[in-house]
Amino acid sequence: MLYIVPTPVGNLQDMTFRAIEVLKSVDLILAEDTRTSGVLLQHYDIHTPLKSHHKFNEHETSADIVERLKAGANIALISDAGTPAISDPGFFLTRAASEADVEIQCLPGATAFVPALVDSGLPNNHFYFEGFLPQKKGRQTRLQYLAQLDETFIVYESPFRLVKTLEQLAAVCGEERKASVTREISKVHEETVRGTLAELIVHFKEKAPKGEIVICVAGNE
Repeated sequence: MLYIVPTPVGNLQDMTFRAIEVLKSVDLILAEDTRTSGVLLQHYDIHTPLKSHHKFNEHETSADIVERLKAGANIALISDAGTPAISDPGFFLTRAASEADVEIQCLPGATAFVPALVDSGLPNNHFYFEGFLPQKKGRQTRLQYLAQLDETFIVYESPFRLVKTLEQLAAVCGEERKASVTREISKVHEETVRGTLAELIVHFKEKAPKGEIVICVAGNE
């Protein structure tokens, strides 16, 4: 069995009882960063062996992991925060396991964009999840595509690039487009700032953001 196990995006108490039980019972845990995951495992007294599985080695290691699964091992995949394969490593292994008829269970749990979307106050009956935009090649094409969507769309960003991305969004969507910026989800300093793109640009130029960022932008009316 391959278990896909979400981990907290902020507060360690957001871990589910089932996730803890699975991580204690499996033969091996695949972690994006063993140092980061080690803090979580120590907190919950989990002593299962850890192995690195990240975006730089997942192409090479997935085949060997699938062979271990086929041989009868139970393995859990976690990322640094949130649900694996959602803007994190996990897709290649999940696909390889499914193609090999390995049983897969993805546990429900933390994903950063869901609370950010609900908290934004923007329509959420339909939405589009973009994740991280391309840094260079194809970035402008993606921005122009997003600007035409009727649905609220969601972008992940780092605090260092937030203002630049908001300015680029304002250029293609218009400065008056409604949006929200959520940071530090489930942590002590969690914050959601709502307004037009122009207002958000002014706010974050005056107050430099910290922490992981989720941007929600209203659809094109």
